[in-house]
Amino acid sequence: MRTISLQQVLEALVDPVRRQIVSVLHATDQDLNCGAIDLPVSKSTATHHFHVLREAGLIRQHYVGTSRMNGLRREEFEEAFPGLLRAVVGKE
Repeated sequence: MRTISLQQVLEALVDPVRRQIVSVLHATDQDLNCGAIDLPVSKSTATHHFHVLREAGLIRQHYVGTSRMNGLRREEFEEAFPGLLRAVVGKE
């Protein structure tokens, strides 16, 4: 895993839509496609939010057929920043 910048992570998590994405992914043990997460923004804006989260290293993305799947990088984040994800999603 590349070095994760705490600054970039915090900047990514400042937006409520991105926190919503992280919360939904945190609540499941499965990777979800972008459309499975009900967001109050347009598809192009949602794509931007997923991009920011991916660039910050919070999520990983891969394709299954034509679906872009998203998964939270829990283990890496727990190792780098213990308790951060649980604090962000209110599970402390």
